[in-house]
Amino acid sequence: MTSERRLNQSDRGLKPNCLPFGEVLAQSFAVIAPTTIPASNIGLIVVLSGNGTWLSFLIGMIGLVLVSTNINQFASRSASPGSLYSYIVKGLGPTAGVICGWSLVLAYLFTGMSVLCGFANFSSILIGHLGIHPSTITLLALGAGVAWYAAYKDIQLSAMAMLWMEGASLALIGVLGIIIWAHKGFALDMSQLTLQGVTPGSVAMGLVMVMFSFSGFESATSLGDEAKNPLKTIPRAVLGSTTLAGLFFISMTYIEVLGFSGTGVSITTTEEPLGFLAQQAGVGFLGTLVAFSALFSFFACVLGSINPAARVFFTMARHGLFPSSLGLSHSSNRTPHIAVTLCSLIVFLVPASMSLFHVKLFDSMGYLGAICSYGFLTVYTLISIAAPVYLHKIKKLRLHHVVFSILAVGFMMIPVLGSVGIPGSNLFPVPEAPYDAFPYLFLMYLMVTCGWFVIQRFRSPEIVSSMERGIEEIHAKFATPSSVVIPEAIADDEF
Repeated sequence: MTSERRLNQSDRGLKPNCLPFGEVLAQSFAVIAPTTIPASNIGLIVVLSGNGTWLSFLIGMIGLVLVSTNINQFASRSASPGSLYSYIVKGLGPTAGVICGWSLVLAYLFTGMSVLCGFANFSSILIGHLGIHPSTITLLALGAGVAWYAAYKDIQLSAMAMLWMEGASLALIGVLGIIIWAHKGFALDMSQLTLQGVTPGSVAMGLVMVMFSFSGFESATSLGDEAKNPLKTIPRAVLGSTTLAGLFFISMTYIEVLGFSGTGVSITTTEEPLGFLAQQAGVGFLGTLVAFSALFSFFACVLGSINPAARVFFTMARHGLFPSSLGLSHSSNRTPHIAVTLCSLIVFLVPASMSLFHVKLFDSMGYLGAICSYGFLTVYTLISIAAPVYLHKIKKLRLHHVVFSILAVGFMMIPVLGSVGIPGSNLFPVPEAPYDAFPYLFLMYLMVTCGWFVIQRFRSPEIVSSMERGIEEIHAKFATPSSVVIPEAIADDEF
């Protein structure tokens, strides 16, 4: 019996039409996890970009607003739990879609791993103040286990939890940020505004971690089956989360770098920067509240990463790319429970293994975050290329669409150049180890996974037609006469 027939016999699908706009927006915000950057991770970016960190965030926001525009060319016309994988298959064909799918899987899973390390690290610090010192493995298992249960049980439970946790955290940090700036007399920091000591290479290298900071803004697209009025709510969530998170990052980066000036303490080595600044401003209790809210934000991001990763697995399994069991949904919960369980295990096992080899949680968070950025950069570049191709197919292409595509791809090349570097260049130096190896490890990953797809196609030539048929069926549910495209021959549809 083929995997397609097995799926059809128990094709329950996901829980339809259950998430309003606020909860769809919460999905994107949860994976971005904007609270975690100013509360914990900001030093990882400042060490790369220095006084130009705010500029790295500004460039990143502009670039990703352009990417959002390209994503929304698809999201405003169709919706699918396959996220950008489905869109890129539609625009560029199965081969590009598979590259996107595997890149998304890596990106979401490594985001989950990175923030799980952040959750364990923050938990250890906070509980340590009480004289309790649980093992790293215990804390990692706790974060992954609770996230698994929420994702396994109910997408509405997941969305509501993420909405409240991120909303409360952002409000607290916003208040604390104003207090810190007031403590500095609302001063203008000329070393930041004039980019003192900043080079184009440092800004570009910082963009790699900035991509990690924004990563997942598109994850609302994975809720295509579950969102209410998805052709409106999902595009609004994608663009809104990018813009709001970008403005939040820019303002808090400026305030925190200013706050650390003259203290004799480096922001690049401080694991609780807002806690330290709260003490300096005489509101230490707010720093403690922010620390706890950041802990919940880390957890929300773990949960927010598992949800879209599982749904990409779910969709690709239904197209024959993964074992058919990953394409099943729970009989009563209507969640992709097997895919959720697999993703949760992977998210736990990798950082747990790194811990066994005595890699510090803070370092693991940076390493895993940098690696996941390459997955997102690949996907954002592909979707920006796919958008005008798709619009041309449906006879909707205009000049400004081409301009947005070119600009978005250009913006994505900046962090790529910064992460690889130019040997002997002072403007774009090669990054220090181990960051210099990460781009090549990612390329090896793509070669292996795409090689596996080639083997699958050789063994089962019908897999391509199955993918195209599945995407066409999804698109047909939302298609208007102007967006219907007659499928071409399989060979012609390849990228």
